[in-house]
Amino acid sequence: MRLLSFIGALAIVAAIGAAVFFFGGFYNVAATEPDLGIVAWALDHVRGASIGRHATQTPPASLDDPANVQAGARAFAARGCANCHGAPGVAWAKFSEGLHPDPPDLKDVVKDLEPKHIFWVVRNGINMTAMPAFAANVANEMELWQITAFVKKIGDVSEADYKAWVDAGPPPADPPK
Repeated sequence: MRLLSFIGALAIVAAIGAAVFFFGGFYNVAATEPDLGIVAWALDHVRGASIGRHATQTPPASLDDPANVQAGARAFAARGCANCHGAPGVAWAKFSEGLHPDPPDLKDVVKDLEPKHIFWVVRNGINMTAMPAFAANVANEMELWQITAFVKKIGDVSEADYKAWVDAGPPPADPPK
């Protein structure tokens, strides 16, 4: 019984200490400072669990269709995604070096993601990062799926193909509302 009382008291003291540390302003939220290991772990875990739970939509068309991949490349460029994530033959914009957490290199992270997860992130964004919710400014969900198709294939796209697809013109205009 004493052991349980001791563990309970220790938990209360730890909770109070954590509250003082975070709410008392001792935790540095500057983007120039790395997160504490436990904070980085918690944010990563919460992000992954949330995306896994909420990403339920399935693509309305084949994401392997070259026309969708090419339209996605054009939309990726037009919406400014390459500024933060880069693209084949396109370096990240200088300002993205100051973002925290760093924008992921998509060709490294999409291998392990299902299209529904990529779509959900593109559509809804991620809090406490610079990833915006494109559902707020893209009326056509098909464009979001096309971006998803391109992102899923980004590691296999050559610089020449990306340039040719982007130079082919902007993505189709959003349909009237």
